[in-house]
Amino acid sequence: MNPSRDGWLSGLLALLSGALMVPSFAPFHLYPLAVLSLLGFYRALRGRTGADAFRLGWLFGVALFGVGVSWVRISLNEFGNMPALIANLLMLLFVAAMALYYGLCAWLIRLLEQWLANRAAPVWAGPLLVFPALWVLVEWLRGWLFTGFPWLLAGNGQLDGPLAGLAPVLGVHGLSLAVAVSAGLLWGLLHWSGQPRRRAAAGLALLWLFAAMLGLLQWTRPAPAVEQRSLQVSLIQGNVDQAVKWDADGLMPTLDIYLTLTRAHLDSDLIVWPETAIPEFFHRVEEPLLTSLGETARAAGAEVVIGLPVMIPDGRYYNALVSLGNAEDQYFKRHLVPFGEFLPFKRQLRPLIDWFEVPMSDFSRGRAERPLLRVGDWPAGASICYEAVFPEEVREALPEAAFLINVSNDAWFGDSLAPHQHLQFARLRALETGRWLVRATNTGISAIIDPRGRVQARLPLFERAALTGTLEARAGATPFVRFGSRPTLAGAGLMLLAALLLGARGRSEHAGGEPGQAG
Repeated sequence: MNPSRDGWLSGLLALLSGALMVPSFAPFHLYPLAVLSLLGFYRALRGRTGADAFRLGWLFGVALFGVGVSWVRISLNEFGNMPALIANLLMLLFVAAMALYYGLCAWLIRLLEQWLANRAAPVWAGPLLVFPALWVLVEWLRGWLFTGFPWLLAGNGQLDGPLAGLAPVLGVHGLSLAVAVSAGLLWGLLHWSGQPRRRAAAGLALLWLFAAMLGLLQWTRPAPAVEQRSLQVSLIQGNVDQAVKWDADGLMPTLDIYLTLTRAHLDSDLIVWPETAIPEFFHRVEEPLLTSLGETARAAGAEVVIGLPVMIPDGRYYNALVSLGNAEDQYFKRHLVPFGEFLPFKRQLRPLIDWFEVPMSDFSRGRAERPLLRVGDWPAGASICYEAVFPEEVREALPEAAFLINVSNDAWFGDSLAPHQHLQFARLRALETGRWLVRATNTGISAIIDPRGRVQARLPLFERAALTGTLEARAGATPFVRFGSRPTLAGAGLMLLAALLLGARGRSEHAGGEPGQAG
């Protein structure tokens, strides 16, 4: 084939493969497409080296993020009052920057595969060792470098498929590893012959069957019966328009919405308001509102958890959750959103944040060692908005947390993929930890999620209502709670070590001969 034509087709394949990953996530839930996406990614890289491999990986990332997180533009333009042209340019810059991770991944894969090929390593070393290991390690890097952006990991979309059984054991990175290994086995099934092909088919079937069988296990148990472990919970979805949420004239109507819905559900054991449901500092509404609400809740035997900003005496302020009722406690958000909640390189970029009109965009980071909030008799694992996509941070509340509370304000992203994706990632945290999770949001999607990650009840987008259901306090720890992502990362490291040893052995066994080909 003409090299230039082959390069063009490889670029197109990389783009199509990146875009194909997106329907594996919510709201589409077409989880097998993640495997096909990685299969296309790997195929596009065949025969490519150096800058060409990097380019193809970057194109994959551009398509993945360009399709999957284009909703970033909505918060910049529609709610940040940024001109549409500038908002779109910044969104494209963000997509291009995040795609660099996949350029790095592709470059490393081909670098190591070429090394293996020159040493006559086995044909399966590339697709079954190098490719899955590097994919997972680069995804892990993306999850923490520069505060991290673990959105659209390959494993995120497997929540409703057989591989989900691995989540309580290995977490989302274990799911990503299983997806990448599945793509490698599928590659072997399509490109090998004889016994290697049969082994690839058997390996693929066994991996998915084993994961499905793990999904039948119960890793946690109901909390001790000496305490009330079944709780009726009401989630208040105020559906306050983001465009008017922070207007001074909007405070009283907003409070009226939440108080009216709350008073109608005081028979619940737990009532949860969304992130920054009260668009005012705690100390300014404590006496006229919160003290009275706490007294009312105690009299009714209810606990109320409210999202609002809290300012401390030195002037610093926090995105917080406050519990009222028989126990009063506060949790300050620990993982802030860059440019939305705090400004990196503040001195140099101050004009940018002044232009981008985001209210309360200079939050301080909470310093609590663990994300726990006392709610009545129970410790709850707390997360605010973006924190729910960080599995290692959510697990820090376990095993003490009897259940999980997540609040968010996805109104920033309008009627886009973002609220659906965000809910899916929160569901995965419930499955990883074996805990019920209740999620209250301003404009949706509010939901009650069981320990298997299944939505038991939900409110649709842009509906003003209260969602009432039952959760069960639970005890115990899943393997993921105990060990986190360490087993998956160690496994990826061992896979790379095995590939290097195979290359070294191949070199010694074929010294003086023609170099082999790692397939």
